[in-house]
Amino acid sequence: MQFRVQWRAMSAPPLLLGHRGARVCRCAPENTFTSFDLALKQGCDGFEFDVRGAADRSLVVCHDPKVGRVTISRATRRQLPSLPCLEDVLAGYGGRVFLDIELKVKGLESAVLAALRKQPPERGYVVSSFLPPVLLELKARSARVPLGIICEKKSQLRKWSELPIDCVMAHKSLVDQKLVDEVHAAGKKLFVWTVNDTKSMRRFADWGADAIIADDPGLLVSTLRPAMRGQSSASD
Repeated sequence: MQFRVQWRAMSAPPLLLGHRGARVCRCAPENTFTSFDLALKQGCDGFEFDVRGAADRSLVVCHDPKVGRVTISRATRRQLPSLPCLEDVLAGYGGRVFLDIELKVKGLESAVLAALRKQPPERGYVVSSFLPPVLLELKARSARVPLGIICEKKSQLRKWSELPIDCVMAHKSLVDQKLVDEVHAAGKKLFVWTVNDTKSMRRFADWGADAIIADDPGLLVSTLRPAMRGQSSASD
């Protein structure tokens, strides 16, 4: 089965994405359905979330390697009842929003591709990672899966052109107009993370960033799409 790869934005560019959902809100813990729903309610086009592998090969959504005192890689899915799983996120959101699926560790490639084949996101997605070997393995197994390299340091950013990727996902401190233009000239897309002030949001949008990821989805939407934010608030 082939992947349905779709990059069309749900609204005018750039894509507005919540970081781990709506990370800024303490009432909605990050990487949970509550946080994802809040990011969408506030007007985002989708969200970024983190995936790790449990000992029984299940794919769970969590940023850190541990939940409390439990190490995820040594636990079974039944020992991690509070964590969403990738399949549930794909089933619940894949038909209506853009998904940025970050793989935190190696060894998940086959399972992730199987999940995407079973429930391909219909409104666009990218599989991202800080780890080049993860991206190379994914590309070797499926030429069609959209991939993104995440860069936080200049040393990481220098290698983006050597990888079989569709987008560069750069920390805000690394992004300038020159980088945006270079990435676009290579036929790739530029995602910026994590952007949490209005001045930077406007600047990156003006430079032509294809997506902006923020901890505060409400601020992101009210800054770049104030009309949409107003509609969202009116419907609450």
